[in-house]
Amino acid sequence: MSDLKETAREAGADMKEAWRKADGEESLGDKVANAGDRLENAAKNAGDELHEEVDEASRDAAYEKGRADEATNR
Repeated sequence: MSDLKETAREAGADMKEAWRKADGEESLGDKVANAGDRLENAAKNAGDELHEEVDEASRDAAYEKGRADEATNR
């Protein structure tokens, strides 16, 4: 799922950059806005990745707890 989100974010940033260049020149403000868009996307992608890793760790911990609980009930 995060690959799809990342691809969509990059496509959005590409479209914004193209729109900013549509007038034939790229101002300093355009360059700053483009960099800001890319940084924002990188932060969102990192957040998505962290969220997925935390979810996986939580599932693993719940599984292990269940195994431990089952072993003590035998």
